[in-house]
Amino acid sequence: QVQLVESGGGLVQAGGSLRLACVASGSIFSMNAMGWYRQAPGKQRELVASIWRTGSTDYAHSVKGRFTISRDNAKNTVYLQMDSLKPEDTAVYYCNILVGSYDYWGQGTQVTVSS
Repeated sequence: QVQLVESGGGLVQAGGSLRLACVASGSIFSMNAMGWYRQAPGKQRELVASIWRTGSTDYAHSVKGRFTISRDNAKNTVYLQMDSLKPEDTAVYYCNILVGSYDYWGQGTQVTVSS
């Protein structure tokens, strides 16, 4: 079994910062990638950022230059540093990991950016 525990969401004013963390546990020895997705009300879930075992990263165009994804392999933890937040970043943020060919998801953490 794989478990993901997210933390760090909350309410912040536009221009502010938040840092999300996701700790993975269980059968993750073949974890290939870790990432963050988000889903705003009435919208589809979308990829925000991902980081591969090699260290390479991908970002959604809308967050490039503002968000930074990183991982601590020793702690099986992935972080998402979110700076210069905008109201349109408001969403539930989900941690995702790829173990072999299987996707696992966290329970989600709410991020609300007020204008």
